[in-house]
Amino acid sequence: MAYDKFNILKTSAVPLPIENVDTDQIIPARFLKATERKGFGDNLFRDWRYNSDDSPKQDFILNNPIYSGKILVGGKNFGSGSSREHAAWAIYDYGFRCVVSSFFADIFRNNCLNIGVLPVQVSPEFLDKIFQAIEADPNTELEVNLPEQSITIVSTGEQERFDINDYKKENLLNGFDDIDYLLNIKEDIREFAKSRPL
Repeated sequence: MAYDKFNILKTSAVPLPIENVDTDQIIPARFLKATERKGFGDNLFRDWRYNSDDSPKQDFILNNPIYSGKILVGGKNFGSGSSREHAAWAIYDYGFRCVVSSFFADIFRNNCLNIGVLPVQVSPEFLDKIFQAIEADPNTELEVNLPEQSITIVSTGEQERFDINDYKKENLLNGFDDIDYLLNIKEDIREFAKSRPL
């Protein structure tokens, strides 16, 4: 499998209430030399997380121990900028399995779906409720239910549904990337090929 299966994720979340977070902020260009997906999490939000001497910036959210979890909650227009898939790799490698925002850049959204990170787009009003809940209690849990396509603030029960392409949904549920999907149906492909004239 390309990545872990995604079904229901119930976890606390890390809030990043900044709009227009672009892919160069998610993973700066100088860290794009590797071609494997491993190791990028160390440099997720590198210039926001660390000073020039590599010491952690104490005021950045990922350096605050009271926030943790497998869900990153971002502001509107998350993942804008260049099309680098390394941005999604960095988010996955750091340990996030879901990113929540009120709007995603299309290429970033697709890059996430291709590697096992679920982008959940919610209304601006529901996003505000999530941020308020986490601000009131950093241990607030969110439940992301992929089969039902819903996200719930566990403490209040408030819920909203989200959209996802059926093909990408099935791949996430099975832990498949595009190649895994084709390998999974290789017998069907062989049978179809046999039925075609030479």
